[in-house]
Amino acid sequence: MTGAYERELRNVLSGTNKGVDAVSRSCTKEQAKRMRLVLERPFLVVRAAGSGMEGSGDLVALRGDCSFPIEVKSTRAEKLYFSGRTMDQLMAMIREGERSGLMPLYAHRRKGVRGDSWRLFRVETEGLKGTLARLATMIPPLPLNRNGTPFIDWEQGMPLNKFIGLMCSPEGGTNASLKHVGKRAANAPLKAKKHREKSTEDILAELERRRSEIMLTGKERPL
Repeated sequence: MTGAYERELRNVLSGTNKGVDAVSRSCTKEQAKRMRLVLERPFLVVRAAGSGMEGSGDLVALRGDCSFPIEVKSTRAEKLYFSGRTMDQLMAMIREGERSGLMPLYAHRRKGVRGDSWRLFRVETEGLKGTLARLATMIPPLPLNRNGTPFIDWEQGMPLNKFIGLMCSPEGGTNASLKHVGKRAANAPLKAKKHREKSTEDILAELERRRSEIMLTGKERPL
């Protein structure tokens, strides 16, 4: 049954009209609009399952600016815990991600949920550079349980429509949208500083105005 959801995600990321329409059917207008951005900047998505290569995931999404191995999971439950074979898969994803400088993803399709039923998580790996390093600050990692072991919590993932909105922005592509986000974050302290400086200038101007009034009238204006 997971194979059906692999095809569903593959059809969306590949930018097929039929695939995007299928997952958008019960989405809000805003979610559907973001989903359709992938039609303009699709990925080449290759099914990796059965290749015999551990750590490659079920799908590999390829594009000029970035690529991801993706492990697909589908459950009715909100949470999914790793053990046995699934833990071996996770360890292989980490190992191969670090060996090749890639950022593996988990895509969790929750059954029976209307709207955007997909959530994405990144597998935490070291050594990411460039676009992937910037993306790592925006895509939520697999959460950790009380023992510090990764698991999947659907509620904590990034909705697929927001992932597509991030990756397929029409404003010049991934690098441009990431630079915009980074620039906005970098400018936040500067804006706060200017606001404080402006407030200080206003206070000083008011004090100077009151001092002038006192010198002219000889009376202090009450606060």
